Amino acid sequence: MDENKRDDNRPDLQVVTPSLKAAIRNARIEQAEQSSVVAELRGAEFARLEMLRDSLEPVLAQVPEDVDLFDTGIVPGDRPRLFIDMIGYIEMGPDRRLYRFIQDTRHGRVTMAESERVDTMVDACTQYIARRLVEREMALASDTLANPLFAAPAEAQSSVRVRRAAASAAAASVAPADAAAPAGAPVVERSRFKSGFLNTVMFLVEFLGGVALLVLLAGAAYFAWTVVENWWIASQSRLN
Repeated sequence: MDENKRDDNRPDLQVVTPSLKAAIRNARIEQAEQSSVVAELRGAEFARLEMLRDSLEPVLAQVPEDVDLFDTGIVPGDRPRLFIDMIGYIEMGPDRRLYRFIQDTRHGRVTMAESERVDTMVDACTQYIARRLVEREMALASDTLANPLFAAPAEAQSSVRVRRAAASAAAASVAPADAAAPAGAPVVERSRFKSGFLNTVMFLVEFLGGVALLVLLAGAAYFAWTVVENWWIASQSRLN
C-alpha cells in the first residue's frame, strides 16, 4: 500500500513530440546560410580569376594577329575557369586562394603550375603560350616539308620549272612533226580502221541478236496460238 501511494504521489512525465514544421524551418535557414556562403566563395573565385586575366592582357597583346590559338575568357559555373586556349585553363583550388593551371591531354588532365601569387601564374602562362606558338610553327613547317615543291630550295624550284617548260615545248614541237610524218600516218589510220571495224561488228552482233530475239518471240507466240486453237477445236468436237 505504501508503494502504491508513492507511485500516485509522483508527478506525471509528459512526452514532448518534436515539431516537424520547426525542423523544416531550421533546415531552410541553414540552407540559405550555406547558399550565401557558397555564393560569396564563388564571387571571390571569379574576382581572383579576373585579376589574373587583367595581368595576362599585356602578354596576350604580344601574340601575332594571325594566330587564333588563344581565346582567353572566364567561363562561369560551379567552378569558374579562366581558359587560355581550348585545352589549357586555370581554376581555383579547394581553399579558393590557390591558382591551379591545368591542361587536358590524351592521357588525362595535367597540372602545369600551382601558386597563390599572380605573378607566378603569369610567368607560367607566358611559358605555356610560348610553347604553344613554337608547336604551331613546327606544325606549319612539317606541312611545308611534306610538299616537295615547297621543300626544295629556290634554285631547285626554278630548275624544276625550267625542265617542265622545256619538256612541254618539246612535246608541242614533236606533235606537228609526227602528224606530218608519212610513217606515223598509217599507224593512225590503222588504229582508226580497227576502232571503226570493231564498232561495226558490235553493231551487227547487236542487230542480229535483236532480230533473232524477235523471231523467237514470234515463233513462241505462233506455237502457243496453234496449241490453243487445236485444243478449242477438239473440245468443240467432243461437245457435238
